[in-house]
Amino acid sequence: MSKVYVLLIFFLFQSFFGAAQVGSSLKHAMGAFNADDQLRFATAGLYVIDASSGSVVFQHNAKTGLAPASTEKVITAATALELLGADYTYQTRFGIVATPKGKSLYIEASGDPTLGSWRWDATKEDVVFAAIKKAVKEQGVTELGSIIINTKNWIKDDGLPARWTWEDIGQYYGAGSQGLNWRENQFDLIVKSGPAIGDPVTILRTKPFLYNYKIVSEATAAGKETGDESALYYPSKGDAFSVLKGTIPAGKNEFTISGSIYDPARQFAHSLRDELKGTVLVKDDIQITSKTHREVTWIYTHQSPTLSKIVFWFLRKSVNLYGEALLRTIALKTSGEATTEKGIEAVQNFWEDKGIDKEELHLYDGSGLSPQNRITPHAEVMVLKYAKTRSWYDDFYEGLPLYNDMKMKSGTINRVKGFTGYQKSKSGKAYIFSMLVNNYNGSQYGLIRKMYKVLDHLK
Repeated sequence: MSKVYVLLIFFLFQSFFGAAQVGSSLKHAMGAFNADDQLRFATAGLYVIDASSGSVVFQHNAKTGLAPASTEKVITAATALELLGADYTYQTRFGIVATPKGKSLYIEASGDPTLGSWRWDATKEDVVFAAIKKAVKEQGVTELGSIIINTKNWIKDDGLPARWTWEDIGQYYGAGSQGLNWRENQFDLIVKSGPAIGDPVTILRTKPFLYNYKIVSEATAAGKETGDESALYYPSKGDAFSVLKGTIPAGKNEFTISGSIYDPARQFAHSLRDELKGTVLVKDDIQITSKTHREVTWIYTHQSPTLSKIVFWFLRKSVNLYGEALLRTIALKTSGEATTEKGIEAVQNFWEDKGIDKEELHLYDGSGLSPQNRITPHAEVMVLKYAKTRSWYDDFYEGLPLYNDMKMKSGTINRVKGFTGYQKSKSGKAYIFSMLVNNYNGSQYGLIRKMYKVLDHLK
């Protein structure tokens, strides 16, 4: 028997024995975790595989569908990178068209979720405005009949997935994806609270200024150590105002609450019209249309960062808007219709072709904000395993945050906590895992520490 053959047998045995040891320790750790009082009425799932061989190290409720919260983002990100490409960019085009009311500024939207974002220098609102203003000025245009925004195949709606909760959609993290997104569809509401508990909360201003939009405050002051317990409620269709409810601490002269912009396309157009003052006069109203003008003199194209860079912030800072935009972009590429439903269908079909049952990916959005999403730990691990084989893996891996000294995406919604990612042990063994917990009770912080205690067995 050759030395090479003997060594191979030795390393295979060592690998098998090591995996068995980790599996055994995870079994005991998961048993103690499930017996904890916080898990009395909860369901927890854990699936761990050897990253090199793909063999199962440990599984508990691995194929039980659980609410994934933001761990779902690894699926949307991997699908987008594969179907759109890591170098994909959104192109928002600006041009001049002739209309009955004279020349108009024509904008062809692309669904770009980064337009006006503060995360890159080239996407910041003042940079975008300056480029448009320069391009219009170079055409010698001094008057525009109107600003026309063509949303093309992006259906004109509020961009909100059907199963998001009413309490979430008014907040900054509940911004829907539309044909033209602006400033990540976020604004800051600056308010003031009275000195005593129960005093009214007064609205001071918004940043930026919101056009044709009103916010009514029904919020009150609470104890000084209570924190932000407020919620902005999105306007009903046809209304031009939203309502602030809940409480903020008493005695705050300027307190910031971040909300979602209801109509980002019109907000952008109004802001642009004001920016053009002094150089170009915009005489008529703003128009949102899906009608394409054939004869356009294109004057400027704004290009987004590459998809790999968008995915970095999508995973690292869990930007829900990016997930919904990516899902709709996937839909546009695969079906020609930029809808959430078509995007979900495309995601399910893609992963079914890779061996993941569609019923393991019961989705309602692309970000994980819907409490009705159901994904199995097995499905998440299979997606992460596939990602390791792709050319875009390094970008994908870099985007994953670091928690507990482990490279993993977290997820949090009401009574839901999850972690999914990659871990290399001290011995050099690489693992891929997903751990999801639904309907726990008590402190989230306490639960996280207990989840870390289980996952520490992979170190």
